[in-house]
Amino acid sequence: MAQPNLIWLRSFEAAARHLNFTEAAKELGLTQTALSLHVRTLEKTLGCQLFTRNARHLALTEMGLAYVPTIRQALADITLATTSLFGTLGKRSLTVKVPISTATHFLVSRLPQFRALHPEIDIRLVSNIWADSTDPGDVDVEIRLGTGAQAEGVSERISDETIVPICAATQVSQISNPEDLLTGPLVHILGHDDHWDRYFSANGLTMDRNAVRYYLDTTCASIGVVAAGGGFAVVLTRFAKDAIAAGAGIALAGEPIAFRQGHYLVRRKPEDALRPEVHLFEAWLRECFEKTKELV
Repeated sequence: MAQPNLIWLRSFEAAARHLNFTEAAKELGLTQTALSLHVRTLEKTLGCQLFTRNARHLALTEMGLAYVPTIRQALADITLATTSLFGTLGKRSLTVKVPISTATHFLVSRLPQFRALHPEIDIRLVSNIWADSTDPGDVDVEIRLGTGAQAEGVSERISDETIVPICAATQVSQISNPEDLLTGPLVHILGHDDHWDRYFSANGLTMDRNAVRYYLDTTCASIGVVAAGGGFAVVLTRFAKDAIAAGAGIALAGEPIAFRQGHYLVRRKPEDALRPEVHLFEAWLRECFEKTKELV
């Protein structure tokens, strides 16, 4: 009899450990259908059933129970021998490109959740502030904040956003309506030229340009100035609430208003050409934004 395919054996071992084809497939970066096919092909090759299957339960047969310890040890021996001689080969890693404010005020505090779910995948996070140092071909997952219009690839909107004014936590009692913000000092975030205009216009007010005292290039810097009592800024509500939860020393200084921009996944390759770990990370990102709708 020909020796069983190593891939089938790996799928069998994972399924035997989880007693769940779906969870085993997720661990190996496979579809549930592919993993199930591996196991069935192994059983056909061996001429022996390794699992009993019913609608809600998967269990090893007596032959499966007898077989799995040897297979598990053999796979461990292969891994040990390979690592000892050649180091870690084919390590799974992802390069994720993201706006610096989204990274700082949303993503980095949640990355340990992904790591806990997928400890075998390393994350290299590249901020858009260093965009020129990263070749687009080196990026596996790209997140952009905008309207979705772009020259290359396709984009998928994964969040809707609102914007809100912020002040120092010590000043919040002094702000009772939008008019209290008119005289500033106002913080202008470069690249978000319409934030203050949009906010004041939504409240029937006209912005006084002379009230702008700071021109800063990131939301991170703006939150720092505001927290120090330097003025008021308008930022994404998601970022403001995340910063407040982290103890940044700021407070909401008004009600959120609608914002036409959102976060997008940008994809330059067809979806079926993406590596399994990219699919895993993108699915996790969608879930993160879905679960945090209360932040906008």
